Amino acid sequence: MRIGIDARFYGPIGKGLGRYTEKLIENLEKIDQENQYFIFLKKENIDEYQPKNKNFQKVLADYRWYTLAEQIKFPYLIKKYKIELMHFPHFNVPIFYWGKFVVTIHDLILLHFPTIRSSTLSPIVYWFKFLAYKIVISSAIRRSNRVITVSQFTKNDLLEKYKKIPKEKVLVTYEACDEYRLFNPQEKDTILKRYQIKVPYLLYVGNAYPHKNPERLVMAFKEITQILPDLKLVFVGSKDYFYQRLEDLVVTEKIKNIIFAGFVPDYDLDPIFQKAIAYLRPSLYEGFELPPLEAMARGLPVICSRHTCAQEILEDSVHYFNGEDISDIIRAIKDIVEKEDLRKKLIAKGYQQVKKYNWQTMAKKTLKLYKSIKN
Repeated sequence: MRIGIDARFYGPIGKGLGRYTEKLIENLEKIDQENQYFIFLKKENIDEYQPKNKNFQKVLADYRWYTLAEQIKFPYLIKKYKIELMHFPHFNVPIFYWGKFVVTIHDLILLHFPTIRSSTLSPIVYWFKFLAYKIVISSAIRRSNRVITVSQFTKNDLLEKYKKIPKEKVLVTYEACDEYRLFNPQEKDTILKRYQIKVPYLLYVGNAYPHKNPERLVMAFKEITQILPDLKLVFVGSKDYFYQRLEDLVVTEKIKNIIFAGFVPDYDLDPIFQKAIAYLRPSLYEGFELPPLEAMARGLPVICSRHTCAQEILEDSVHYFNGEDISDIIRAIKDIVEKEDLRKKLIAKGYQQVKKYNWQTMAKKTLKLYKSIKN
């Protein structure tokens, strides 16, 4: 079978989607010696992927996401390579593509948080794009041969939103996290100094979108500084409109001991994790909980908002709080800072929880799905 994978999100440029796409391809290379794969990439990431299996071939598909070129030109390129089954790891399936395809839906965040507060666009442009999003994702789900979700929560969410989709059409394949052995212990203090991070501190890694709930976290920390005046809160994430807005809130509220480290590459992240007291995850909604698992793999205890997906993926390996209740966030932070036994217990449970998820298992289930569509 000639299988195509839309890998335009491949690698760091695609963030979570990029990691998923990269790991899917990497592990399919290890387990599939029968099918031919055509990996469609953009100019920005085509050199990042180097095939390790003779049946895998790179193809330049330099079409920006969510554009007319993607909708119109990309289907012709797929047809040119006589693809029998296409896998789109994101919902942006070209409406004019009518071949067999699988689509991965990671979450329905944009349907649950359709507010102008989540965007830098003008209201008219935002709502136009939101309508386009609804049309494209509905079309992708409806026309696909099968749908993959990365959690049972997302599957249930999708079936609730799109009631005509039979549950048998949707397959859950969990994501996973890698083992981390990158850092040089002797460089810890140097790297912390580079990002102006001072101990002791709690750590948040990720973007500052509204559904991530960073505002309540900083307001809780405002109260924490009155109780634990030496404690710091470190945010790691690329500076953008949403981080700027969060920094403005910190200045307006005169909150002390919050450090915005900005973007940190993977090879510098390990020491920052290693020196932290705990990892914070205040999100109100996620399709999968990969960052907490990555923190656990690095030996860090996690405190997390108690939402449905977190409880599915993380089970009892984290210390939960109500993400909509600032007083409960304060309670959880105090617990994790003051109770060494709790931290030790969570670290041990975290190592065990990480072992439940495996990229090769994900790839095997995906390959089995490909074969079932051909048959």
